[in-house]
Amino acid sequence: MRTERWFVVTMVSLLMVMPVTAQERGQRGGGQAASGPAMTLTIAAFLDGGQIPVRFSQAAEGAAPGEGTSPAIRWANPPAATQSFVLHMHDMDVVRNRTTDDQAHWVVWNIPATATGLPEGVPKGAQLPDGSYQISATGQVYRGPGAPATGPLHHYVFELFALDTKLDVQPAADAFETRANVLKAIQGHILGKAVYGGLVKRPQ
Repeated sequence: MRTERWFVVTMVSLLMVMPVTAQERGQRGGGQAASGPAMTLTIAAFLDGGQIPVRFSQAAEGAAPGEGTSPAIRWANPPAATQSFVLHMHDMDVVRNRTTDDQAHWVVWNIPATATGLPEGVPKGAQLPDGSYQISATGQVYRGPGAPATGPLHHYVFELFALDTKLDVQPAADAFETRANVLKAIQGHILGKAVYGGLVKRPQ
């Protein structure tokens, strides 16, 4: 009995001092291997989880129906092997066609790997000067938040994906079909992800 107890204690002691590889740390944490700082996404115009200013919504003065001015977005620390980025903005409180599909406010894909953000007021157009594509439920343009004034605050999420490839996806006539194609194409190619959120409802 004494010999067996000594063996168990010895094995536990050895396990406690054995080095853990970076890959094992990543697996135990459920995320990427610890090879550097995590990728981050920031929007200076509002705090993560805070209220999005009206000027970036559909209720902004002078905004065309269903449009708005996009906020300046910045990101940092992408994985070293990144070949492109995808930005996905959506309203998590919308139920579309009785499915899990929600509102497509902005999908921008094939953003160059060298990019560190998007400027405020990205112009309309299917393809931007840097070669990336954009679409929303409004069309080839940023769709600002537009939750009804009579209801609760809606949760808007900006998701940034770092990919190990560029996508062979062209804009379709339907924004939701295009988004589905983009989200399907990124499967198996995501190196990193960063998320930023905001709240909005139209002013009374």
